Amino acid sequence: MTERTVFIWEGKDKQGRKTNGEINSTTAAIAKAELRRQGIAPDRVKKKSAGISLNGGAKVNAADIALFTRQMATMMRAGVPLVQSFDIVADGVDKPKLATLIRDIRQDVASGNSFASALKRHPTQFDDLFCNLVDAGELSGALETMLDRIATYKEKTESLKAKVRKAMTYPIAVTIVAIIVSGILLIKVVPQFEQVFQGFGAELPAFTKLVISFSEFAQAYWLAITASLIGAGLAVSSLHRRSKALRDLLDRLSLKLPIAGDIITKSSVARYARTLSTTFAAGVPLVDALNSVAGSTGNSVYVNAVYRIRDDVSTGQQLNFSMRSTGVFPNMVNQMVAIGEEAGALDEMLDKSASYYEEQVDNAVDNLTSLMEPVIMGVLGTLIGGLIIAMYLPIFGLGAVVSQ
Repeated sequence: MTERTVFIWEGKDKQGRKTNGEINSTTAAIAKAELRRQGIAPDRVKKKSAGISLNGGAKVNAADIALFTRQMATMMRAGVPLVQSFDIVADGVDKPKLATLIRDIRQDVASGNSFASALKRHPTQFDDLFCNLVDAGELSGALETMLDRIATYKEKTESLKAKVRKAMTYPIAVTIVAIIVSGILLIKVVPQFEQVFQGFGAELPAFTKLVISFSEFAQAYWLAITASLIGAGLAVSSLHRRSKALRDLLDRLSLKLPIAGDIITKSSVARYARTLSTTFAAGVPLVDALNSVAGSTGNSVYVNAVYRIRDDVSTGQQLNFSMRSTGVFPNMVNQMVAIGEEAGALDEMLDKSASYYEEQVDNAVDNLTSLMEPVIMGVLGTLIGGLIIAMYLPIFGLGAVVSQ
């Protein structure tokens, strides 16, 4: 099937007024025919050039997939046919790579493949969980309902990830800025003061001498220090990608961090409950659902725990007993799961648990941000203010001598 392209057109409407716009079609001739059917007399139709776009080369990320799923769910709930929904959604997105992805899926579906099989051809953007849920929706005849559930799941998961990133990014960014500013002061500013002090011929305060010694060390070795930090960062990053043992170690340590560890724990529990609730409500068998849930928790401690739960459940053990035996899930979640299993409303209880812990993460991030601001300001004031005071102490001493 010929790929559809965006064309720019200029023409006149039924009242003879000049108008212009864009149209998605396979060829310029077909685009002109479509414009005439809409009552527009086209004067010029040409293919839209790629041009320079700020997001033209941007990759398709999880937030884009959440937006695509929500739009598809909305279209299908409104009664728009599946293939036509792809065209409408593709025309409305700003990111070219996302539009290309949607059109590729449309071509597969239009040629007779199922929606799920078309998604499986793009494993980077659509994981097994996504494809299995769509497949379940197609088989049950409730694809629009399933897409709505997937969209809700994706939106809440991405919102949770963004909150955790926010909690981690702010203090790291401020710390980096503080190090850069302190380095500039030590390398460029302090030496200028040192030259002035040499003309005093007086004994410098101990604090000033200490800062000057730091400055001399930074001037002599700043290039080696910078190269070492960059090299160490690249080495750790490369080792992190290649070594599962290192990733597992960092995941375990991250759960033990003060304040941040609690946020990461609650985030993993919320994602576990949200994913399992969505898959179980879709009619996916519990053991198969746990296979998909493991990778969504985002931490190897919980990934391993979910696999243990899957193995226990497959032998006939109740889910809540299996969760308790891992020792990583809070009592509240275990109790909610136990109630859900007894009442036959496991998906509902998991959904309530996910909502509770998502709210907990939201509150924890807000509290962390509020607490970090005065702490960071205090550290910056002590660090940079200390450097400035050290440089002005000899000047204050000179002023006292002159006044005498």
